[in-house]
Amino acid sequence: MLPFKGVGVSTGFKRYSLRKREARALLRELAGLGLKVPEGAKHKVEVAEHGQVKLFLVDGRPLAAEKAGRKFPLLTEPGILEDLPAVVVDMGAVPHICNGADVMAPGIVELRGDFEAGSLVKVLDERHGKAIAVGEALVSSSEARGMERGKVVRNLHYVGDKIWRLARSLAAA
Repeated sequence: MLPFKGVGVSTGFKRYSLRKREARALLRELAGLGLKVPEGAKHKVEVAEHGQVKLFLVDGRPLAAEKAGRKFPLLTEPGILEDLPAVVVDMGAVPHICNGADVMAPGIVELRGDFEAGSLVKVLDERHGKAIAVGEALVSSSEARGMERGKVVRNLHYVGDKIWRLARSLAAA
């Protein structure tokens, strides 16, 4: 079964292991972004590439991705998101965000934690508290609290997007 339409091992999908030094550097970089990554020296770190997207797998589990030079955690591994600040949105905003829309101030019901512009944040739905997207904050949390309109978070990755489907297919393999 193909990860998503037009993508498979035989259609431009490339997977390779990182050397120990590169793997340690990548794990340090991901930890520096505020992600909860596995500790210790004995982890197999791989990169799976398709087009402009790189997925980073640790011990066979896809944990993070890179697109357009920006690394971010994947929603398929919720444990990695634990330490990120959260933007909680109302249920009316959920379908729009899960179609790739950015997070707008009127849809936000709560901000958990402090963040600066450019920081990674997770987007949670208010009913279940589940992560539906990972984004880049366009403003700081203090600015966002005072906003009544405008974009607060640029959507980088959301449930059901191509990256999510690819990560799930790699996790199942």
